[in-house]
Amino acid sequence: MKKLSSFIKFIIPLSLGVFFIYITFENTTEEDRITIISYMKESNIFYVFISIIFMFLSHLSRAYRWKYLLEPLGIYSSFINRTLSVFICYISNLGIPRSGEILRATSLSNYEKISFEKTFGSIVAERIVDLGILILIIIISMFFHFNLISNFIYEKNINIKYIVVSFSIFFILFLFWLILVKKLSLNSKNKIVIKIKSIISDFIQGVLSLKSIKEKNSFIIHTIFIWLMYIAMFYVIKWSFTETYNLTFLQILPAFIAGSLTITATNGGIGIFPIAVAIMLSAFDISKETGLAFGWILWSAQTLIIIVLGGLSFFILPLVNSFNSK
Repeated sequence: MKKLSSFIKFIIPLSLGVFFIYITFENTTEEDRITIISYMKESNIFYVFISIIFMFLSHLSRAYRWKYLLEPLGIYSSFINRTLSVFICYISNLGIPRSGEILRATSLSNYEKISFEKTFGSIVAERIVDLGILILIIIISMFFHFNLISNFIYEKNINIKYIVVSFSIFFILFLFWLILVKKLSLNSKNKIVIKIKSIISDFIQGVLSLKSIKEKNSFIIHTIFIWLMYIAMFYVIKWSFTETYNLTFLQILPAFIAGSLTITATNGGIGIFPIAVAIMLSAFDISKETGLAFGWILWSAQTLIIIVLGGLSFFILPLVNSFNSK
C-alpha cells in the first residue's frame, strides 16, 4: 500500500508536467515550434551562462544563510553539508513538489546527527521569509501593472477569494490542531503522546528560530542577495533575444512572478513555466514564439543545472562525510 501511495505521489505531479508540455505544443503550430527552436538556437548563450552563475550563487547564499536559523537551536553544521542538502532539495522538488524540504532536513540531520524536527522547522521559517519577499514583489508589481495582473486573473478565471479562504481555513485548522494536541498531551503519560509532543515542540522551536537569530543583519543581507540573484538570472535572459532586448525591469517583473508561482505549484514549473512567462511577456508586445523560447531557455538551463548538481550531491554527500569521519 505504501509503495502504491509513493507511486501515486510521484506519478501525479510528473503527469501534470507532461500534460503541460503537451498543452504547450498543442497550442502551437508546427511553424510556431520551428520558430521557437530557431530562436533558441540563435539566442546568446553567454547570457544563459551568466544566468546559471546567478542561480548557483543564490543556492550558495541560501545554504550559508541557513546557519543563522540553525545556530539559535544549538546546531552547528558544515557549509558543504548544507550546500549539498540544498541541491538535493531542488532536484527532489522536480519529482514531487515540496518533497525537497523534507529530504533537505533529512540529509542534514542524518549526517550532522541533529534533530530532524528542529532542522525541518528552520526550513519552514526560511520559507515563511521567502514567501513574505515574494508577496512584497507581487505587491510592487501590482502597483505598476495592476491592469495586467487583474486582467490575467480575470481571463484565467482565478478565484482569489477561494484561494484566500482556503489558505485561511488551512491555517486556522493547523493552529487548532496544535492547540488540541497540546491540551490533550498536557498531563498524559502515554509514551506515544509524549513522543508526539516532543516532535511538535522541536518543530516549533525550529520555526521560532527566526526570532532568535543573532546576526540579523547578515541574514537580511543574504535574503536580499538571494532574491536579487533570482531576479537577475531571469532578467539577463532578455539580452539573449533581439525582441526582448529593450524590456525594462518593471516589464520583466510580472513574468518573473508568474514563473516563480509555477515553480512552487508544480515539479519545478515543468511544462507550465514557459507558458506563464510567455503570457506575461505578450502583454508587452512580445510574440508568443519569443515568449515561449524565453521561458524554455530559462527553465531548461535551471533544470539541467539542478539535475546535475542535485544528482552529484546524492553521491558526494556520503563521500564527504565518510572522509571527514576518518
